[in-house]
Amino acid sequence: MQEWLFELFNLDNWFEFWWVALGFLAQAIFASRFIVQWIASERAGRSHVPISFWYLSISGGILMLAYALYRQDPVFILGQSTGVIVYARNLMLIHRAKKKEADAVHGARDEP
Repeated sequence: MQEWLFELFNLDNWFEFWWVALGFLAQAIFASRFIVQWIASERAGRSHVPISFWYLSISGGILMLAYALYRQDPVFILGQSTGVIVYARNLMLIHRAKKKEADAVHGARDEP
């Protein structure tokens, strides 16, 4: 079985196999964000991007960036590193807005 796996993925050893496995896992996480967004939009009856989309984006993006760094692929590295910045920024904006909403609700309750 080892020979078959190594031949299938053009690998030399188990270390490379686990990097390829990580790459596949990263791609699955990253791709699942579209399914999550689709389901959320269907439920809302309109286009909707849930916060889980951004968590899947950053998780998959970081794992794919690690894989790209291992492969030393500059195109892949550039694409994933800029994407991770965008995903992180979106999560920061979402959490900032939620904090403002929570502060506004608590502030309104505290007023006499």
